[in-house]
Amino acid sequence: MPEPAYVRIAGEYARRIRGGQLPPRVQLPSHKEIAQEQGVSEIVVRKALDLLQSQGLVRSVPRRGIFVADRPNLVRVSPERQMESAESTFGTESDRDVRVIRETEQIPASEDLAEALGIPEGELITHVITRASEDGRPISISDTYHPVEVTDISGAAHLEEILADQLPTSSHAEWLRTAHGEIVKTVHQRFLADDGRIIMVSDVSYPRDRYDRYVFRMNLK
Repeated sequence: MPEPAYVRIAGEYARRIRGGQLPPRVQLPSHKEIAQEQGVSEIVVRKALDLLQSQGLVRSVPRRGIFVADRPNLVRVSPERQMESAESTFGTESDRDVRVIRETEQIPASEDLAEALGIPEGELITHVITRASEDGRPISISDTYHPVEVTDISGAAHLEEILADQLPTSSHAEWLRTAHGEIVKTVHQRFLADDGRIIMVSDVSYPRDRYDRYVFRMNLK
């Protein structure tokens, strides 16, 4: 899916903040100035700045404006990342060389996957393996499974995520180059339609030291 304008703008500013071009406590341009620069409405700019603030990258000072936060690398807001490609997600975290490799295949659904997706065991499903590296260092790997007719998460209304520190699967350990018995950070995701049907599941692994902490944000209204 095309990346929303506010996500793109937030990504541009996130890269500049994390790369040091916008150091802590520097004031960002006004909503009007950013809107003119980017060729978008101020509503779009407001959404972009709200996203940056929710990620802990900027802070709002009443009657003064938006400023780069003192410690911009602490917070990751997972639900917002689902609107981005892996390239955009990791590209906003540093100015290093990010490479993303995807492998897609169709496999028979195992008993567990068939039960989760509400399909007969053995029915063909799509399996996508996504591997990401930064300057040659592996930083993420995920296994995603969904019915063949599902092509993206546009049909999802809800996202459930379970975060854990645990031993990686053998394939994840191999890609992340973890030592025997080393714990990694994992996120198990379930994307659900409005009727509660699961349309996609994904298991993501990161090196345990990749993020300082994880923040999950949800809409209450």
